Amino acid sequence: MLASNLRRSRRAFGSATFCVLTLCCANAWADASRLEVLDDEGRLLVELPMPEGERWCLEWNHSVTGIRVQDCYRHIQGRMVLERSHQPDFAAGLGHVPGRGRQVSDGQGGYWIEDIDEPVPGNHYRLRVGSDRVDHRLLHEGRRTSLSERAAGERVTIHLRTPDSTP
Repeated sequence: MLASNLRRSRRAFGSATFCVLTLCCANAWADASRLEVLDDEGRLLVELPMPEGERWCLEWNHSVTGIRVQDCYRHIQGRMVLERSHQPDFAAGLGHVPGRGRQVSDGQGGYWIEDIDEPVPGNHYRLRVGSDRVDHRLLHEGRRTSLSERAAGERVTIHLRTPDSTP
């Protein structure tokens, strides 16, 4: 009797494990979301996998002062959401807008604007890519991808494409 119950338990455990693995894999395959950078002709310049919950930043050198600035985003429930921004000082065009996130020190003389949490309309925005001196670049998983090397002076679209996006 004990041996028979043990065999049934192993079969049930095996079936349950198979179901869990199938659901996990199906979920991973279903989230074929990606961050795309497209030129004005719609040609793909950069493509990065961007599953639910993933973060990335657009970083550049301020065109007047040369300081490094970052806007950081996250894929939340199929939406591109601006989470935070880093600004080393109050250079021209930079600064905290009251009611839009909260400003906190970065401990090095600059500041972060945290908790912005603004969805980007349509999951995309246009950017005129700066020169090599400005060096617009994407930061993702510890890697930097220079947009300026690929499209300096050109207009591009940065787009979070999700499985239910329309092309």
